[in-house]
Amino acid sequence: MFTGLVERIGTVTSVIEKDNTNSGGNGWTVTVGDCADILVDCHLGDSIAINGTCLTVTEFDTDSFKVGIAPESLRCTNLGALKVGSKVNLERAMDSKKRFGGHMVQGHVDTTVKIVSITPEGNSLWFKFQVPLGHKDTMRYIIPKGFITLDGTSLTVCDVDDEERTFTIMMIAHTQLHVIMPLKKVGDEVNVEVDMLAKYALKSLEGAIKNCEGLEELVKRAIR
Repeated sequence: MFTGLVERIGTVTSVIEKDNTNSGGNGWTVTVGDCADILVDCHLGDSIAINGTCLTVTEFDTDSFKVGIAPESLRCTNLGALKVGSKVNLERAMDSKKRFGGHMVQGHVDTTVKIVSITPEGNSLWFKFQVPLGHKDTMRYIIPKGFITLDGTSLTVCDVDDEERTFTIMMIAHTQLHVIMPLKKVGDEVNVEVDMLAKYALKSLEGAIKNCEGLEELVKRAIR
């Protein structure tokens, strides 16, 4: 579990599509450096979110760590586009002794969205994103003033347009200095995790309606 409060911007130092080392497991691995301050209490098997994706540490030293990325994660996230030199948002799994300042984030990315515009206003930035047509159902969980996680950053939704499948967020100056979003440009892909509480609420409601015997007849009777 995470909070969506990015602890560190790291730098990708290695991307190996078929890593045959012991820590690579013959799969896709990424190594991230420039992150000594979040590795002081690191152990093998720990969870660290890279761009909002919960991943397992398979190797580490004082300044860098390696993770393996499964094919499903590559399909659902923007991690497959990482290359040496890429900047990434990093957050360790929640510490029970730490103040909980973001929102409940699982690190399970739902899909990626595309940046369609970036607009300055004062010292803040407006970002508009579009949900891909194949994942339009994601819009059901995105509401004005609701939580959303973008590349691992806990943010507040501003405007929502269900017809256009777009939503906006506004990023203050402080946040701009501590996350990778301002480094991106129009057309770039961003990882999205919607509020998991909204998922549970909708599924419970759908189940209750589906299991309600005679609901259709009751509605017809009420209309009559």
